[in-house]
Amino acid sequence: MGLKKARRFSYTDQKSYRRRTRWVILAALAFILVYASLTSLVFSMRVLESDTMAPNLRSGDRFVFSSYAIYSLFPGFDLEKRSLPFHRGNVVLVDMFRGAEPGLLLHLLDGTVRFFTAQRVSLTDQKEFLFVKRVIGLPGDEITMTDNVVRVKTKDSAYSLTEFEVTDQNYTLEIPKMPAIWDSSLPFSADMDRIVLGDNECFVLSDDRSNTNDSRTWGPVPVKNIRGKALFRFWPLTHLGRP
Repeated sequence: MGLKKARRFSYTDQKSYRRRTRWVILAALAFILVYASLTSLVFSMRVLESDTMAPNLRSGDRFVFSSYAIYSLFPGFDLEKRSLPFHRGNVVLVDMFRGAEPGLLLHLLDGTVRFFTAQRVSLTDQKEFLFVKRVIGLPGDEITMTDNVVRVKTKDSAYSLTEFEVTDQNYTLEIPKMPAIWDSSLPFSADMDRIVLGDNECFVLSDDRSNTNDSRTWGPVPVKNIRGKALFRFWPLTHLGRP
């Protein structure tokens, strides 16, 4: 019935129909291209897959992260020589085994694949190497830890403050009960000797201060390994807002 009806279209109707169809296809392609560009270069949506950031963030929480991949499109742009786009206390995405940035075409293809797979498949991200952590120290800071709480002496300060006093972020810690035989020589002890961060280094930690990998085992993280900052938590609905 639909085919017979189509054959009765006048030439003008058929021409108008084809024009509308082309515009619908072009609009759909434009939407996908814009979405792929934005999600590859400007922001990304990610799912937290562990409880290393408990009690503030939980496995299954979903976030919008900013993306610093866009900087790779500008020849000579060096994030390490600019004002950092993140601060102490921010939740960030860390790539500890960061390779060369993929090109623009691969970024766009990756965004398209993410779109059609509901963010489950990526052409560029090695998910096992991406970690959600909190920035505790910035370049030039002096860092010490006592009873799982970090003290930070900024390079422009004469004295140190706790990690909570050097940020406007509101968060709490999951403090583990350490075995009696666990001493300060072990990687995840409650204490850490003084270190001074280099000009291009950050110190990142999990909110759960038990045996989870972070700067206590990796050491300071290069600024270039910070892939983005958490902007908004959109799931669960009961915890909507800035993480």
